[in-house]
Amino acid sequence: MKDLDHLKLPRAGETSSRFTKEQALAAQKFHQTLPGYSVTRLVELPALAKELGVKDIFVKDEASRFGLNSFKGLGGSYCLFHLLSEKYGWSGKVESFAQLKDQIASLEEKPKIISATDGNHGRGLAWICHLLGLRCEILMPAGSSEERQENIRKLGADCRRTDGNYDETVHEAERFALENDWLLVQDTALPGFEKVARFIMHGYLTMALETVEQLKGKCPTHIFLQAGVGSMAGAMCGFFASLYGPDVPVISIVEPKTADCVYRTAEKDDGKLHNAPGSLETIMAGLSCGEPCSVGWKEIRAAASHYFRIEESVAADGVRVLSSPLENDPRVLSGESGAAGFGTAFELLFHKAQYQEEISSLGLNSESVLLFFNTEGVTDRKNFLKIVWEGAFAEKV
Repeated sequence: MKDLDHLKLPRAGETSSRFTKEQALAAQKFHQTLPGYSVTRLVELPALAKELGVKDIFVKDEASRFGLNSFKGLGGSYCLFHLLSEKYGWSGKVESFAQLKDQIASLEEKPKIISATDGNHGRGLAWICHLLGLRCEILMPAGSSEERQENIRKLGADCRRTDGNYDETVHEAERFALENDWLLVQDTALPGFEKVARFIMHGYLTMALETVEQLKGKCPTHIFLQAGVGSMAGAMCGFFASLYGPDVPVISIVEPKTADCVYRTAEKDDGKLHNAPGSLETIMAGLSCGEPCSVGWKEIRAAASHYFRIEESVAADGVRVLSSPLENDPRVLSGESGAAGFGTAFELLFHKAQYQEEISSLGLNSESVLLFFNTEGVTDRKNFLKIVWEGAFAEKV
């Protein structure tokens, strides 16, 4: 039995015009005004590439982003910038974080912010709300990591766990926002909140633009993107399809087997979204989502051509390999969600004999240049040490 399932679906080839380089530049311009902004590193792993039989491997490492251990601060901050500018008529007048903060300070009654999270999105939102002096409440699904919850509280947000899974928690946050006139900042494109999800996705484009600038003209042949609801993956799909046009790299979407809403939607391919049922329990907490983002799916369907759903062991191997570099390769500290895309490619290439069909379908060979996004660092230290020191999740669960 293989540790992953693979589905090939020819890309539709019709991405929207919402995730272009121009929009990425606009997002980056705002992010550059935020306290603590710096370009995160693009790691090259030549020794590992040689070992696995490919030309090059690059990992965009988001562990240092704003000191939040993930890329999520990009989406929440940019979304709030746009939502508040629209709500109070500041569009065209407010262009920087400092201007936004001054305008908020002048309000007699400040807006209140709410969202649901498995950890990283809530932490990023709590961070920007803290900087702007806004009240923020974050809901987390049952069984969420205590460390992730505490990191959110340290930033001044109210944070509590619900009795439901991630999707149920999202809908609880939505109901509260509508009943109490709070701003819902959620990357799941709920009916009536599609614009919110799109603003968040636009914020993620800063990560993509930095990556292209750091590649200095080198073009990846393959990109592996992990997906929860699919907002990050959708934004990257839209951007790279817009940037490279007909030469867009082969894009693969990766999810846990227990939370495979994008895979299920691709498998049906009937123009509808298909949810993943059940508890959605996985060590890849940031990918533990059962309802796909409609905005993200449109971009994914247009640009991606391969879909994978993986066992826990694949993500765990990704964490272990990134943290244990060969020769002079740099070390990358990744959480389970951040390592999912990388772990998938490693599984395929390290166990070539078992995956000849998948490798051939992807067109992986000695000339392949692979790009990954480590979307989170070690956000649950206890689980990280179990994986790296104790060998947890080394086999199928």
